Amino acid sequence: MSFSTAKLAVALGMTAAFAMAAPAWAAPTVVKFSHVVADGTPKGQGALKFKEVAEQLLPGEVEVQVFPNSQLFGDGKEMEALLLGDVHIIAPSLSKFDRYTPQLQLFDLPFLFNDIAAVDRFQASEEGQALLNSLQKHGLQGLAYWHNGTKQLSTNKDKLTRPEDVKGLKFRIQSSDVLENQFRALDANPQKLAFAEVYQALQTGVVDGQENTWSNIESQKFHEVQKTIANTDHGVIDYMVVTNRGWWEGLPQNIRDGLTQAMAAATEHSNAAAAELNEKARATIEGAGKAKIQELTPEDKDAWRAAMRPVWAKFEDKIGKDLISKAEEANKQ
Repeated sequence: MSFSTAKLAVALGMTAAFAMAAPAWAAPTVVKFSHVVADGTPKGQGALKFKEVAEQLLPGEVEVQVFPNSQLFGDGKEMEALLLGDVHIIAPSLSKFDRYTPQLQLFDLPFLFNDIAAVDRFQASEEGQALLNSLQKHGLQGLAYWHNGTKQLSTNKDKLTRPEDVKGLKFRIQSSDVLENQFRALDANPQKLAFAEVYQALQTGVVDGQENTWSNIESQKFHEVQKTIANTDHGVIDYMVVTNRGWWEGLPQNIRDGLTQAMAAATEHSNAAAAELNEKARATIEGAGKAKIQELTPEDKDAWRAAMRPVWAKFEDKIGKDLISKAEEANKQ
């Protein structure tokens, strides 16, 4: 989804017309955007860009308040808060939506996408866009997909090359049935924990390891309490920016139009930042010298792929074989 400088200029030129739609004395519409990661992550950067552009497009009409790092709600409570109207926009990992729409479990399947470009192609497809509307019956409306990056595995052990190296270890996971089965397929023990609890759990040995993107690992300092990070790229962490459907549809049309344009700008900015931030985060981790980055051979990756691939069959009926095939097709373009 592109949002060029020219489009932004045209949009800004329309703000005078937008402003005429609201009484001069009307208080601005407050938009509370809550998320669980740091400002310096791709999601954090996207939220700040959304605030910047929305307030440019709708001066005096909209005030966007961004709450990072679980300041308002952790990832275990943010969905409930959204449905209750305590916040207006959140951007949970796609893993968090499996209880609402089983099809979204697709994004947790290990080794489904070859790279982020393939993820982009699928999300832009008719099937990918339809998933944004798949939550409407639950009172939610998907607004956009935001990238974080590909996942790496980390542990408090010295060796992390093949699947047998994680046998019996405890891994923190998001609340996802697919991810639970992924680690059970590795003979490891998955433990569901809120994101804000992960550092302490790693530090105290409540869990032995975790999976995350470079930017999340670095921003949360997980590399300081782990010995080894394997460059597995075994899955993807992406977000769905989602809002309360009733609140969204109840906004004046000019406000909704302006926020839609701001979301387009934020999506472009966040997704462009993701690759750069992950690259920088990896370099920072390497420079810190606290966790060893373990590179894998093609044979190593094939071993991980073979160990995790059986998970697909377990969720084929829930997700839909056709949808999985469509996602696979995105790897070939």
